[in-house]
Amino acid sequence: MTPQPHPRAGAAVKAADRAHVFHSWSAQELIDPLAVAGAEGSYFWDYDGKRYLDFSSGLVYTNIGYQHPKVVAAIQEQAATMTTFAPAFAVEARSEAARLIAERTPGDLDKIFFTNAGADAVEHAVRMARLHTGRPKVLSAYRSYHGGTQQAVNLTGDPRRWASDSGTAGVVRFWAPFLYRSRFYAETEEQECARALEHLETTIAFEGPATVAAIVLETIPGTAGIMLPPAGYLAGVREICDKYGIVFVLDEVMAGFGRTGTWFAADLYDVVPDLMTFAKGVNSGYVPLGGVAISGEIAATFAERPYPGGLTYSGHPLACAAAVATLTVMGEEGIVEHAARLGTDVVGPALRELAERHPSVGEVRGTGMFWALELVRNRETREPLVPYNASGQAATPMSAFAASAKAHGVWPFVNMNRTHVVPPCNISEAELKEGLAVLDTALSVADEYTE
Repeated sequence: MTPQPHPRAGAAVKAADRAHVFHSWSAQELIDPLAVAGAEGSYFWDYDGKRYLDFSSGLVYTNIGYQHPKVVAAIQEQAATMTTFAPAFAVEARSEAARLIAERTPGDLDKIFFTNAGADAVEHAVRMARLHTGRPKVLSAYRSYHGGTQQAVNLTGDPRRWASDSGTAGVVRFWAPFLYRSRFYAETEEQECARALEHLETTIAFEGPATVAAIVLETIPGTAGIMLPPAGYLAGVREICDKYGIVFVLDEVMAGFGRTGTWFAADLYDVVPDLMTFAKGVNSGYVPLGGVAISGEIAATFAERPYPGGLTYSGHPLACAAAVATLTVMGEEGIVEHAARLGTDVVGPALRELAERHPSVGEVRGTGMFWALELVRNRETREPLVPYNASGQAATPMSAFAASAKAHGVWPFVNMNRTHVVPPCNISEAELKEGLAVLDTALSVADEYTE
């Protein structure tokens, strides 16, 4: 579609937004949201007719891009047949979505509890773990994000937690492995893995194993920096959980459904959790949907004992119809395999080449359509380009980088001192190269702030 300018319509949309919409994670008077007129495939555009290549996938959820015609048609067909129905009934779209998800989850995660999003999926996974074990505590990692609801944000290991941290949520945090900024003085991935596992087990020992219900980890942390765990780490966590009777929860809200070039990031590590949360890419965000995939053992806990939790819109027919269509499209079009190939053949080599040319790039890491560049002021000292949780003037280098990318037609995903490369998983190779060329230009702006 060729965008047509409609500046008066855009001004009206913007005025209504500023008058009435309360935005997430924002000081309301300090933001200037872009008024979006439309979207298709890997692009969206504003009311002035300017197109942007979306290197953010919305919020890392449009895994099949915008307005896929088969998914749009499935939503329309479902709306004409049954727009909504209560969750206590068996409904075709809900049953089929659960079946297709269970076919793709690892191991025996064959029962699906549907939620409206990722945060409430995490809430319910923690509730299930506590009820299953009868224990109160949950361990989560620093450098993590699990959602904005009360339990999920208290599990989160980044500054978005601070304002809401009650200190009474039963959460204990630990350091997960990240060699580039190691907390364990490690020099190799093997050392980082071994020391991180020792640290985790020691934390459990000092907390009291009999008090720990669950360990919650993002399989690959997303907004915190796309830090791929070293070989053996997740298997080691699985062993620790088995040793102490702890429920192992993997959060695949961001990494799932093709983002990593596999159906789930857990597939990369040959590990099976007891509970796995999902959302976002399950239906490319076309209608809100999330859920928990549940192992046979934990499902058995609630075979004759009621599970004390539910949602009015659990397994909403429109959302589930979108999931069925999305998963079908991903299979028919080979989108997961496409993401894997582009990650290996295009994105990885291109980003490593950029790192050689730009002193602002400290590290490149990722897989599939899930990549991050760690931006630094000094490669030798690894000083971040901006301070931790920087805002205002302190965040100027990242703001300048993002502004350059947008000016050249690419909408980036930036967080603290990182930029992520997370376009739709079915992006074309030509579109991808277009975006990487813009990233090259924007990194030149970041280079101006290096030492």
